[in-house]
Amino acid sequence: MSEIEDLVSEWLPLPEVAERLGCKITKVHGLLDERALVALRIGERGIRSVPALFIDGDHVVDSLKGTIAVLADAGFSDEELIVWLFTPDESLGGRPIDALRQGRKTEIRRRAQILAW
Repeated sequence: MSEIEDLVSEWLPLPEVAERLGCKITKVHGLLDERALVALRIGERGIRSVPALFIDGDHVVDSLKGTIAVLADAGFSDEELIVWLFTPDESLGGRPIDALRQGRKTEIRRRAQILAW
């Protein structure tokens, strides 16, 4: 397994993302196009998949889109931003993705903005 597959324990193929969100696959492709979500090719078969923690119930984690934008503006590739979101940070008391899911977007975006300098 790659480093990213070690960090992210659960991946959802795009059709499963559509099912969880209660929408058509074309809507998922739209979310990817507008950078509200990011997907990588995972596993031996290289299936485009999204980290399961990007989905909260039947919607995308609220603050994810803006955080993706900040990290992309800092020069992060999709793989690098997923690694950053899922890498534990002692000063944060956990992983950035968990903090986003807890509603701590300001703190996470501030940290992401610092990476651009």
